[in-house]
Amino acid sequence: MRRSLVKEKLQRDEYVVLTQVWTVPHWKIVEIMGLIGFDGVWIEHEHSDFSYGDLSQMILAARAHDMDSLIRVERTGYNGTLKALEAGATGIIAPHCLGAEDARAIVRDAKYDPVGFRGCGGSVDADYGLVDRSAYYANTLQETLVIAIIEDKEAVDEIDGIAATEGIDALLLGPGDLSQSYGLLGQLDHELVHAARDAMAQACARHGKAWGAPVGSRDDVKRLLDKGGRLVQLANEQAALVSGLTQMKEMAEGL
Repeated sequence: MRRSLVKEKLQRDEYVVLTQVWTVPHWKIVEIMGLIGFDGVWIEHEHSDFSYGDLSQMILAARAHDMDSLIRVERTGYNGTLKALEAGATGIIAPHCLGAEDARAIVRDAKYDPVGFRGCGGSVDADYGLVDRSAYYANTLQETLVIAIIEDKEAVDEIDGIAATEGIDALLLGPGDLSQSYGLLGQLDHELVHAARDAMAQACARHGKAWGAPVGSRDDVKRLLDKGGRLVQLANEQAALVSGLTQMKEMAEGL
């Protein structure tokens, strides 16, 4: 068992920095991220072709370097959440949370009684059965991080109920799909997207929850923190590889 570094920092009202693995499912990439010192890694499982074996190896690499592993799960049923957590993930990121009822369903799958009704398993997350069962249940209830993504206009309409849901620890803005939901595909800086972010931030403040959003520059990070955001979501390894390789190629051009 391990504690959540992200939860620990959020409870101290500190901000956390998350990076992502989106395209290349390898534990060495996660290990590099851990060595650099990120607070958590978002491991993509909604948009990726990663297998559960891939997820498991990346989760173990994160654990080895005391970095939280947060799996954006497939919303295809209960097993998507359960398998990620039993593989040792620190928490889940649930896409397309549509309202308060949906938020409660997410928590039900991710948390044991009395907050939810997660199936009583436990393997890697229970240190392979080497820990006391009661201590394991108490630890997971306290340390499992549950984040919901706000990326639909229906969710914005019910944002207060989502933020009030027991067991939801934080909300993240998904501006891409949210813009599409408003019929404004790709207009990430549209006033409706900004208004949704502000509504999310206000609801989280009312209910004592953390929130965050994607950032693309240091100025974006400062604006996020100034508005009360505490989850700084950075680009993924795909963007880092493309950017780094492009810069290296440019060094040898035009000589």
